Order: sequence, then structure tokens, then C-alpha cells
Amino acid sequence: MHHSKRITLLAALTAAGALAVPSLTAHAAAGTDPWVRAWGENAQGQLGNGSVLAQQTPADVIGITRDDVRELSGGGGGAAAAANGFAVALLKDGTVKSWGNNATGQLGNGTLVAQSFPATVAGLSGVSEVSAGLNHALAVKGGRVLAWGSNASKQLGTGQDTTNPYKVPIPVQSLDKVKDVGAGCDFSVALRQDGTVWTWGKGDNGRLGTGNNTTRETPQKVPDLVDVESVAVGCDHVLALTADGVVKAWGKGAEGQLGNDTTTDSNKPVDVAYLDAVARIFATSASGFAVLDDGSLAGWGKNTDRQLGDGTNANRTTPVVLDTLKGVRSIAGGADFTVAALDDGSVIGWGANAAAQLGDGTTTNPTGTTVALPPGSGITHVATTLTGKSAFAY
Repeated sequence: MHHSKRITLLAALTAAGALAVPSLTAHAAAGTDPWVRAWGENAQGQLGNGSVLAQQTPADVIGITRDDVRELSGGGGGAAAAANGFAVALLKDGTVKSWGNNATGQLGNGTLVAQSFPATVAGLSGVSEVSAGLNHALAVKGGRVLAWGSNASKQLGTGQDTTNPYKVPIPVQSLDKVKDVGAGCDFSVALRQDGTVWTWGKGDNGRLGTGNNTTRETPQKVPDLVDVESVAVGCDHVLALTADGVVKAWGKGAEGQLGNDTTTDSNKPVDVAYLDAVARIFATSASGFAVLDDGSLAGWGKNTDRQLGDGTNANRTTPVVLDTLKGVRSIAGGADFTVAALDDGSVIGWGANAAAQLGDGTTTNPTGTTVALPPGSGITHVATTLTGKSAFAY
């Protein structure tokens, strides 16, 4: 626990008045600050900083250093009345912490009580992957999937009661040798080591990719899809990158998020058009992004708030290469905004900003990109709540 000394020192300095809290914002000395950062909406405590106050610049998530985190996933979001933002963080020691809204047990801690700071999910160890959905969460342990939270649309894949939330992790039926998971809006996706993709939960818009729109409580294999290397899950669409560099998509298509030159849903995988030599894929709430082998970035899907970064606010049904955005390591986005971590350690954003979700200290909607954290910050990854306006950097 190498960081406990830092926390103790921080507490001592703060008590002594030697360290004013504002110095912990984005303007802290680049590269010297060890903490995970979060900003934007916070009414549910989803920023993990011990408060429920909105945050216009990156603030520290309590007690979690970047070096400790293997993966952080944001879930929930939504309008104020139904806001359910939360987050789960997988630490490098295989344990999981969670914070934020807990109305459907999505924190996995045995209660339905929200919390504004990270706490360990009891009984979870040896975890290799996590993903937060709209109101449930998934984890991989020893190749098996565990799930918790709402099961109203059978998204936990447990074959059990759908009326009550599951407040602690329980095993998903019949899947083994899983290497990654993705949780969406009321459905779940698993990538097995053999390159096959399995889905369960809500079937609307064809988001399960199984050839129909049926809701399923048992994982089903997505037909005719092989050699998948990675998956990225949006609210109600899925992207899959195959070993030969092809990007497949399925689910909702109304905003162009399937990238196949239509605005229709597809209940089976279709090819995202005009893309080759793809290195990595990312799904935001209703858009998709691909980092190409040459380091350039392409985006498609919903763009009504300029969240694609192409200089327009028109939805794109096929990928647009974003010439001005180079060196992207990680991208995430919620309902109306996008953030990215770049090779130089900076975090930039574009799209809507009324809730300070871009973290630049304003609530002004930009026409271009803004900076949340400067180059040299040490950040390599970003995450956001699934359909909300909160962001994380680690």
C-alpha cells in the first residue's frame, strides 16, 4: 500500500493549512500528482470526491492513485430526475471499488445506499476486467462473468428474478474463458478467448446481435462473428474489431452509430464502412471512434452536440477522419460530449459543456476542442458515465 503514506501526508498538510484544496485542480504540477481525476455532474456522488457538488475542473477521486488502477468504467447518467451515475474501478491487485448512485444495487456492496467516495466491493478478488452499464455492472474473474445491479431486462444473465436488484455479485450462467466484458443500456456483452462474442439482456433495436430483438436471460453467441479481438459497447449499439482489422457493428442505428451508411437498426453484425487498418475501437453513448494504424482518428454516429469533433453538428452515418485529432490513446463519451487522453498526457474534450462535462472550468459549449488536463499530467485513460455528463481520467 505505497500510497497510504501520501494520503496520511495529505491529511496532515491539509490539517496544517499548508495545502489549500484549489491547488489540487487541473493546475497542479503536471506529472507529480498521483490521483485519479473526475469532473462534471456529481449529484449522485459519482465523481468519488466525497461531495455531491458539480465539478467544473478535474478533482481528485478520494484515495485512488492512477498507479493503482487497471481499469475504470463509468455507468448510468440520465436526466436529473432519473440520474443514476456511478463508477467501478478495478485495481491492479484484482479488487474492485465502486461509488455513486446505488438505487439498483449497482455498487455491488450489499446495499441500495449511494456513496460519494470509493469503497471496496466485498468478496471480489482476482478480477481481470470490469464494465459499468446503465444500471448494472459486470466483472470477469478466472474467465467467468459476475454481474450485479438491476436485472429488470435480464441483463445479469443469471436466470433469476427480474423484479429485485442484486446487491452483490452473482455468476452469469454458462460462460467460461471470457477475456472481456461490456455493459450497455440494459444488456451485456462478453468476448471469449476464442474470439466469439456472447450477449444477453434487453434485445430492443437488435442490440444483442443474434438476428432478432428478443430479450434473453442466457448468454447467446452472436452468429457468424469470429476472430474478434476487442469489443466496445455503447448505450444500445456494439462495435467489434476483428483480427483482420474490420469493424463490425449492430444494434441501434438511428443516429448513424452503425457506420454502415444507414439510419436503421441491425439485429446482426454489419460492416462499418470505409474503415481499414484499424488499431483500436471505442464506443460512446451513441457514437463510435476508431484509431487507425497511422495514428489518425475516425468517428461516426450521433453528432447533434458536436461530439464527433468534425466541426459540424450533423450525425454521420459513415466514418469521418478527424485530421486535427492525432495521438489519441483513449476516448470516452456520454450523452452529448467526448473526452480523449492523448499521447502527450493531456486530456481534451469536445461537444456539449453545459454541465462542465469537458472539465475546462467553464460551462460554455465550444466549437472546437478544450483542455481539461495539460500535457505531462501522467494520464493515459479516460472514462465517462454511460449516458450522463461526468468524466474520469486516470
